[in-house]
Amino acid sequence: MSIIKKLLSFCFFLASVLPALTLATEDSTKTETDSTKTEKDKDWDVAEIAVPHDTVRFETTEGTWMSVDISPDGQTIVFDLLGDIYTIPFAGGEATLISGGLPYEIQPRFSPDGQQILFTSDRGGGDNIWVMNSDGTNRHALTTETFRLLNNGTWHPGGEYFVARKHFTSGRSLGAGEMWLFRIDEPGSGVQLTKRKNQQQDAGEPVISPDGKYLYWSEDMSGGSSFQYNKDPNGSIYVVRRLDLETNELRNLVRLNGGAVRPQVSPDGRTIAFVRRVQDRSVLSLFDIETGTIKHLWDQLDRDQQEAWAIFGVWPGFDWTSDGKQIVIWAKGKIWRIDATTGMANQIPFKASIEQVVADPLRFSPDITSGKFNIKVARWPQLTPDGKKVIFQALGYIRAYDLASGKQTRLTKQIDAYEFAPEISPDGKMIAYTTWNDRIGGRVMVMKLNGSKARTVVDRPGHYASVSCSRVW
Repeated sequence: MSIIKKLLSFCFFLASVLPALTLATEDSTKTETDSTKTEKDKDWDVAEIAVPHDTVRFETTEGTWMSVDISPDGQTIVFDLLGDIYTIPFAGGEATLISGGLPYEIQPRFSPDGQQILFTSDRGGGDNIWVMNSDGTNRHALTTETFRLLNNGTWHPGGEYFVARKHFTSGRSLGAGEMWLFRIDEPGSGVQLTKRKNQQQDAGEPVISPDGKYLYWSEDMSGGSSFQYNKDPNGSIYVVRRLDLETNELRNLVRLNGGAVRPQVSPDGRTIAFVRRVQDRSVLSLFDIETGTIKHLWDQLDRDQQEAWAIFGVWPGFDWTSDGKQIVIWAKGKIWRIDATTGMANQIPFKASIEQVVADPLRFSPDITSGKFNIKVARWPQLTPDGKKVIFQALGYIRAYDLASGKQTRLTKQIDAYEFAPEISPDGKMIAYTTWNDRIGGRVMVMKLNGSKARTVVDRPGHYASVSCSRVW
């Protein structure tokens, strides 16, 4: 849903400029100066709804991939849901919308004094770090990046600075991340704290220790210099790293099978809560910084994203209560408080009134009454040995195209299965091919070049991808 919301934002932008482009095409007398002036007079606004649309309203008591945070006084929880930001009392209840609309806004974090909330928003045209009062007022951007976009803002305990993940794209991949430090009152361009080791292996999810001495984050340390699609989550992909902000000492702090992501330091600075993979489960775990011991706390999390691109984080944000006795986290559509000693989980119920803008779908009305239309994709084309015909597959069946007459015909008559991968025999007399039926599976078939006398040569059900004919037929 969050991705849909971003796509809708872009669709609204396209719709806002298309009328101007159409008008320029139809009215050739319009000058270039007039067209340029029209574009400059109307800037694109992410929050403006500029196309035909519907407004969908509903109530929900659950959500997907929600970042949650607790106010310093322990009275309020802030969370994101479908790209909007809400608050509820710590005990749960009716959610209050504090930042909504078409912009995509996520990852809220209370300031150390509880008066402000840091969050990620594309309200300015791209992902940047914004801040607002805890009631949603005085919302404004702290960063104004137009290319190296930012997310996962986290406060320095003094409240004067914040750290965010800056995203660097590359020509081949979705890129990698670096941690940058900014001032709240004069964010400017920021100060680089970490350096990406290459253009493809990601790093993110920064958090600063309560004493302000250390920066923690998770980083893909699986080896190599490029993103891999076959990573083993039960090996070691992500590692929790630590940077000493005074000495610049860098350590791989939590490195183990199953990885370690989304570090969150306890209020006393002694324990790191994090998420790891244990076989097929993602588990909320605790790491004792002094002893290095690891404790599995709760194994009912949804699946983390260690195998995927995780630009916004491998797991959504969560937080400790100020006394360090509980952890508040999203899982299974709900918000939970987990006892940091026993691992006992209690649900924090909420009900949110949702209002989402949905653009009307773009529909076309093709004429399907003529019975004829052009084939757009012809697969496995092969010229017959006499050079007179092309054998190919299109629309699920084997076909022949006569080069002299320009006539196209289907070779087979059956309608029980789709046909694939035609291969002309070396003597030019037969065609071998495969079939697929959702109920009975696939077979390997042969037929004469004109489509007659089709028969099965491999009757065992299977997924047959292609056929290669030997010279002895």
